Amino acid sequence: MKTCIFAITMVLFGWTTGWADTPNIVYILADDLGYGDVHCLNPERGKIDTPRMDQLAAQGMVFTDAHSSSAVCTPTRYGILTGRYNWRTHLQTFVLMGYGQPLIDKDRVTVADFLKGQDYHTAAVGKWHLGLGLPTTDGKPANRQGSNVDWTGVITDSPVHHGFDYFYGISASLDMHPYIYIENDRFVGECTVRKNFWQNREGPAHADFEAVDVLPEIGRKATDYIKQQKAGEPFFLYVALTSPHSPISVAPEWQGKSELGPYADFVMQTDHVIGRIADAVDAAGFGENTLFVVTSDNGCSANPSDAPALEAQGHYSSAQYRGSKSDLWDGGHRIPFIVRWPNRVEAGSECDQTICLTDLMATCSDILGTSTPPTAGVDSVSFLPALQGKPIVSTRNGVVHHSISGHFAYRQGKWKLLLARGSGGWTSPKEAEAANQDAPMAQLYDMENDPSETTNLYASQPEVVARLLEQLEADVARGRSTDGVADQNDVDRIKLWKSGPK
Repeated sequence: MKTCIFAITMVLFGWTTGWADTPNIVYILADDLGYGDVHCLNPERGKIDTPRMDQLAAQGMVFTDAHSSSAVCTPTRYGILTGRYNWRTHLQTFVLMGYGQPLIDKDRVTVADFLKGQDYHTAAVGKWHLGLGLPTTDGKPANRQGSNVDWTGVITDSPVHHGFDYFYGISASLDMHPYIYIENDRFVGECTVRKNFWQNREGPAHADFEAVDVLPEIGRKATDYIKQQKAGEPFFLYVALTSPHSPISVAPEWQGKSELGPYADFVMQTDHVIGRIADAVDAAGFGENTLFVVTSDNGCSANPSDAPALEAQGHYSSAQYRGSKSDLWDGGHRIPFIVRWPNRVEAGSECDQTICLTDLMATCSDILGTSTPPTAGVDSVSFLPALQGKPIVSTRNGVVHHSISGHFAYRQGKWKLLLARGSGGWTSPKEAEAANQDAPMAQLYDMENDPSETTNLYASQPEVVARLLEQLEADVARGRSTDGVADQNDVDRIKLWKSGPK
């Protein structure tokens, strides 16, 4: 397949090296939305209607080989906002909880910091999940129960301390307390009751906070922000949705819409909210000069979605890819990535070049024709050439994948090396299962001819394995995977092999 497929030649669009306007940027990050949950990406094995995302794809470009830097929430968000792989921090496995300490260092440049320096107004709406400097009654860090949080105090480390002029949202995932909204550096009210929206996650909550209201509220806040912006004053809006992540909290008017079950209903509601935000951009007259991105933080979560029930009805949230959220297999981190930018990106186009969610920083820099600080975006590569129908010029040898349990994989071209015996995540076989099955200690797949990762070539391609492993080790050791001044990881040692001999 050609690098990028176009219905009309790019000559008609008159591409030049400069830009007529400084574009607004709207970046929507769904939560646990699988590649196969977007109908236009999975027409043969997808049964959920997603008309608004399909419309955005028809108006712009679809990337079919886009990946989150991690197969779970917190790490991916770190990578998006810093252009740096999450495993360079102390967070080597799993995610932060609702009272977690800030993961982004205060001197680490974020995309919001960079754009603010280019005279953008910046806002974040929705799920943060990167830790907060929470005020406490005893001066100690907030505990896991939230019993020492001072709900009337000032939050000393929040999105407004990382380049965002405005923030409205929640601290972490919707299944993690505290269940209360935050605006800028303050809680909106106080937690005076206890609530539970998912399994045994009971904790402090605002009396009026209900999980079913959160997705619509994020949509309202995002559209309100857009309406308040003025022509000629560029803005960056980062919208981190809480859906379709658990708890599956479908608004009454969307219940039963899909005829496939609650998860599918929730995906349809998510699609609707994305469409409302796009409509707000267009209604405000910003459509022609707005880079509008829709993506997801990782693959679909098989348990809350009730994957077996969906598959019995012909819907596969990971499409043809193996695994799901948490895993090293592509179902864990190959994600929808749709870009609409009228008169800049060819409508109805498709690109199969490999990109990573860490690439936002370098792409923004490339669009604006400016440079980032030497140690900013150390793992970020611009995908602007792809939007122009050209090959991406990358100094990064490959893309690193990371699972919930901290297992590594490395993708270069058609080859993908997994330093794990099994999924590296929740899908069977997990590592212990794979070891009991005498599985090799690593996996190698030809993603061009075997995208479903069914035939392990680890034993038959030792030279490929050695080359990919050498490149991965170099990317880890240098503190960056792109050309530039070597940087330091936040930890002294990063363990690449977590699945040793049986």
